[in-house]
Amino acid sequence: MTTMLLVAGLASPAQADPVANPAGDRAAIDAYVDKYDHAMGSQIRKHEGTAQMPQSVNPADSGVLATVEGMDVSGHQGNVDWPYWWGQGKRFVWAKATEGTGYENPYFAQQYNGSYNQGFVRGAYHFALPDRSSGAAQANFFSNNGGGWSGDGRTLPGALDMEYNPYGATCYGLSKAAMTAWIRDFSNTYKARWDKYPAIYTSTSWWNQCVGSSFSSTNPLWVARYASAVGALPFDWGVYTVWQYSSSPIDHNSFNGSYDRLVVLASNSD
Repeated sequence: MTTMLLVAGLASPAQADPVANPAGDRAAIDAYVDKYDHAMGSQIRKHEGTAQMPQSVNPADSGVLATVEGMDVSGHQGNVDWPYWWGQGKRFVWAKATEGTGYENPYFAQQYNGSYNQGFVRGAYHFALPDRSSGAAQANFFSNNGGGWSGDGRTLPGALDMEYNPYGATCYGLSKAAMTAWIRDFSNTYKARWDKYPAIYTSTSWWNQCVGSSFSSTNPLWVARYASAVGALPFDWGVYTVWQYSSSPIDHNSFNGSYDRLVVLASNSD
């Protein structure tokens, strides 16, 4: 969504609560973000806490041979200072593109293109609202608004953010079977469009409670756990691809592998 669209006023994202026509200034846009943008991990931190967040990950301590440091951002970060974060050693990023079938991050272009221009391997993510529309509808909305994939070695697969419902029941009122079907609908639709399965971001607690099905043979796991060790993984994943281990002062992520393996993730079709 561009500032121009915000000025014109857009039908409300997902909810039936119309957005008051923002004037296009920074304050109006940020108010729009504050109301409708749920950042990756925001609901996991709300329900599971952040008591043991480390500030960095040592490969030896986390039981892997090599790591690459990265981050994720949403509309709440606004225009990001990419040279600064590059200087802090970050080498990859996912930027929030969409939520449901109505919300688009107004800062997405600066975040997605600015990080790429700085040298980051970058991707986009989608915050799922599975009780609002089908998985296919949200995969297509995401794909049409920044969530595509190109296999250029610099573009990460789109990521599907599955976490606690910010509006109500933890599992969005869906049974495990229905949630599994929704995720498969999203995943298969994305794969049909881009020849790449999306990564799935989640926490072990939420996944085991609300899904409990296996996606390990198709989808890379991006697991959230704010502690010094990644801990038990969600059902049937034997390995994680990315670990979100802290949200202070931004969301910090660790890729499980060396930089050349990160490039492979951004290069090879499934």
